Amino acid sequence: MAKSSNTQKPVKTVTAREARLKAALKANLARRKAQARARVVKDEKTTGDDAGSGT
Repeated sequence: MAKSSNTQKPVKTVTAREARLKAALKANLARRKAQARARVVKDEKTTGDDAGSGT
């Protein structure tokens, strides 16, 4: 059997739209994580030392 030149092509080529959507999704996820971290810090400050002590 002879090898075909098509075997080296990627199965799915990334289009400009897919790359743009991937970047937007990554930025959105980073923004949401930062908001969640800020929310946790804010909650810790408002509750005082009660929430921080585990014993």
